[in-house]
Amino acid sequence: MAGYMGMYEEPRDITQQQERHYYLLSELQSLVKDLPSSCQQRMSHTILSDLALALIDGTVFEIVQGLLEIQHLTEKNLYNQRLKLHAEHRGLKQDLLRKHREAQQSCKAHNFQVLKATQQRELESLEQRIKEEQRMMDEKIVLELDQKVIDQQTTLEKAGVSGFYITKNPQELMLQMNILELIQKLQQKESLSNKIYP
Repeated sequence: MAGYMGMYEEPRDITQQQERHYYLLSELQSLVKDLPSSCQQRMSHTILSDLALALIDGTVFEIVQGLLEIQHLTEKNLYNQRLKLHAEHRGLKQDLLRKHREAQQSCKAHNFQVLKATQQRELESLEQRIKEEQRMMDEKIVLELDQKVIDQQTTLEKAGVSGFYITKNPQELMLQMNILELIQKLQQKESLSNKIYP
């Protein structure tokens, strides 16, 4: 008798999955209405249906949550690195200006113009160095954020989330961002309903 139980459980599982799929699809269709109309047009029934299928077991919700946490940590880390560099630059400039003031106070009148010209060159040189280091830092930040996007695209593509693959096409990136937004909103809605109806 126990051997037959498996046969009877399977259709119930399939029915539950279908019900879950229809529920998720319905929720996604309702959430899409909040997107700008240009984005709504790109969210075909097929994309939403495939997305609902990918969300059935909840794994994609966890993956997206993990990716967002990694992204936020990365952004915070990069922001702190930039702040630190900015503070170092401010300190270097303040030290140089203080050194210049001290030199001017002890300078003989006949050497003052030569000193001023030398100090101006020193200041311009420092400002050029600061500008170059900030440019390099900004490039590093952009490259690191671009790599995070590629990591997210790859992870979500492997997880079977429709619309995700490695691309730099702005329209495709916007579609992917909208899909992520839908996943997040649906996850928030589900976690709220789980708190109300445990």
